[in-house]
Amino acid sequence: QMGFPGYFLIVADFIQWAKDQSIPVGPGRGSGAGSIVAWALNITDLDPIAHELLFERFLNPERVSMPDFDVDFCMEGRDRVIDYVAERYGRNAVSQIVTFGSMAAKAVVRDVTRVQGKAYGLGDRLAKLIPFEVGMTLDKAFDAEPQLKEWVETDEEVREVWDMALKLEGLSRNTGKHAGGVVIAPGKLTDFTALLSAEDGSSLVTQLDKDDVEAAGLVKFDFLGLRTLTIIDWALGLIRETRGEAPVIERIPMDEAKVFELLCRGDTTAVFQLESRGMKELIRRLKPNSFEDIVALVALFRPGPLQSGMVDDFINRKHGRARVEYPHPDLEPILKNTYGVILYQEQVMQIAQVLANYSLGGADLLRRAMGKKKPEEMEKQREIFLKGTTERNIDAKLAGSIFDLMEKFAGYGFNKSHSAAYALVSYQTAYLKTHYPAEFMAAVLSSDMDNTDKVVPLIEECRRIGLVVRPPDVNAGAFKFSVKDGEIIYGLGAIKGLGEGPIGQLVEARTDDGPFSDVFDFCRRVGTSKVNRRALEALIRAGAFDSLDEPRWVLMASLEDAIGQADQEARNEAVGMDDLFGLGAESGTASSADPYQHHRQTVRWTERDVLRGEKETLGLYLTGHPIDWYADDLKGLGAKALENLERTRDSVRVAGLIVGLRVIRNKRGESFGIVTLDDRTARMDVTVFADLFADCRDKLADDSLVVIEGDVSFDEFTNGLKMRANKVETLENARKESASGLKIHLETRVPAFAETLLSKIQPHLGGECPIVIAYNAVNASGEVVLGEQYQVHPNDSLLLDLQELLGQDRVQLEFAARTQKRA
Repeated sequence: QMGFPGYFLIVADFIQWAKDQSIPVGPGRGSGAGSIVAWALNITDLDPIAHELLFERFLNPERVSMPDFDVDFCMEGRDRVIDYVAERYGRNAVSQIVTFGSMAAKAVVRDVTRVQGKAYGLGDRLAKLIPFEVGMTLDKAFDAEPQLKEWVETDEEVREVWDMALKLEGLSRNTGKHAGGVVIAPGKLTDFTALLSAEDGSSLVTQLDKDDVEAAGLVKFDFLGLRTLTIIDWALGLIRETRGEAPVIERIPMDEAKVFELLCRGDTTAVFQLESRGMKELIRRLKPNSFEDIVALVALFRPGPLQSGMVDDFINRKHGRARVEYPHPDLEPILKNTYGVILYQEQVMQIAQVLANYSLGGADLLRRAMGKKKPEEMEKQREIFLKGTTERNIDAKLAGSIFDLMEKFAGYGFNKSHSAAYALVSYQTAYLKTHYPAEFMAAVLSSDMDNTDKVVPLIEECRRIGLVVRPPDVNAGAFKFSVKDGEIIYGLGAIKGLGEGPIGQLVEARTDDGPFSDVFDFCRRVGTSKVNRRALEALIRAGAFDSLDEPRWVLMASLEDAIGQADQEARNEAVGMDDLFGLGAESGTASSADPYQHHRQTVRWTERDVLRGEKETLGLYLTGHPIDWYADDLKGLGAKALENLERTRDSVRVAGLIVGLRVIRNKRGESFGIVTLDDRTARMDVTVFADLFADCRDKLADDSLVVIEGDVSFDEFTNGLKMRANKVETLENARKESASGLKIHLETRVPAFAETLLSKIQPHLGGECPIVIAYNAVNASGEVVLGEQYQVHPNDSLLLDLQELLGQDRVQLEFAARTQKRA
């Protein structure tokens, strides 16, 4: 009737090809999931009848417009599908679509600075003063940021940049390639549009953008890459590797009680669409117990519903705290699943159909009109609606109020077809996390292994749910994160300075000849031309040789010999030369009983050295945590563990590493901060309000160790605890304020002790912390307090020097008892 069977068949064709090639395809996206023909052709995976999805939301016979299937593919396979389409329908008829990048606020000031030949630092500073917000413009930034305004008004160079930037802002700057848009022409593309070589030279793109392409009569298809499909595919592959067989993800039970228990706990880190902080809070309040509830969650978590009170209504009605009421009895079948709340656009259409005799095509026109809020169109639709309700003997006043209600919620209503399709992917990921946590989390970590900021919280999540994450391992690891005996092995590809080529060489050598016995064996078999010294050092510092049961410092010390021997053997082999007795690779340093015998006396690395190596090569601390070094200090300072915090009227002191900072503006335009604090027992957000934030912002850098005093109270929104900071200090300052003495324990006579001690404390004199020497020998004991001229600043440098001299357990800070303050 609408003339689109060819379109459906083309989409069905490339989706079926992708499935035949084992390229994961999404269950559906957008309004297309409402089409039963699409479901029958395997374009979508959701039965639209079972989920009450409407075809007219996708294609309206009363308003003919081009169909638009958005199809999600696995990130790794998307380009293969596009290539298949080009091959099947002709490379001269298939092209991707151009995009035009514009000169946005930050970019335009950088560009102008560069072109005017001004210092890079000027443009960089100017760009950083422009707030990072969606829709930010130069004018908005000028009004919002006092420092920016002052600089522009007082500096002639800056004013010159700013004036030109204002003229250029918003102009097209460069061309790009649309993320997923592909056009298929009925003949040669050049009969319809000019073409342009993509910036990377890899393909041709249309010179018309996505809107102009459709105006020219070409049909656009969206081939989108969805990372979650890749994660599911990788997870299923790991499950097959570790357990022999994997579930068929399209056939998993949709009413699994354990999955909903995981959701209700808010354990949704890495679960598609449900992992943000705000979404977790919403889930804990809503407590989903059916797939319909997950569909509702995806639709509810948007600014409109959250700000309108719709979310509170929905939750209170679901849990019986408010009555479920329907505007008219005939609407109960339509609104029952959403407890009488009009949540979906499809419900608006069904209400119009049931109460006012609209066709579903006409109801879609009503929905569109309500969304656009054009007064004349709305008045016209109100008349049609009231006429229809009159024919069904519905009271005019009631009908008018129902129309007003529909109009109100149409602005917030969400496309249920899209919500249901994405809720299915959410459920699939929650199912995998529930039943196959190690394999699922390993797949998620692999997908983000280039982004340390994302890996850190994922590693924390693994620890929180009881999964062991082992360091990278040359004898068991792969490029991506993997699983062995229920434990996750860190991906070798996540080590900085180690590319895919060397890792491939490593895995090939291990596959051919078995595990590596020592670092000499590794260098000889892998070859130092493929894995250079820098890469070897990164492997050692990241812990990738730990499975060889040798300390990292011994391995590092032996590296020179191992590389030298491997190079010598490679040169010998190249000229066909063997050693005198024909023993080849079996001779030399590595064949001795202990290949490391000449390196065992090397200086031992401290725990700090080990962790520093991990942080530099992996971007995070894996086998320990810096806060462990200060456990005694924090205990002395009275800092409570975050996991043990309770609501109290007393001011509480906590301490931890800063792992995140969000800067937000209040209604007065002042900046305040929400600091994410990590003490390894837990993470907590601490609010630092404007006055305090202005004073302590320089102390809130990532990885800084801070001590915070504040008030802990109950957060009704999250059903957890929240904290407001009253005081923020660095650990060093907190020690200076609170340390009552630095105690040194002696049990035997130390040669030249006085001279050595004086040389160690000399750089740190001038503080207020007294030194106490506690002597405890067999025949005598006592304490000596050194004079005021020997009082010190109790900083890390001094403590480390004394601990190296005397031993860690013989040097300790003592703290004065802390008095509690009422909040």
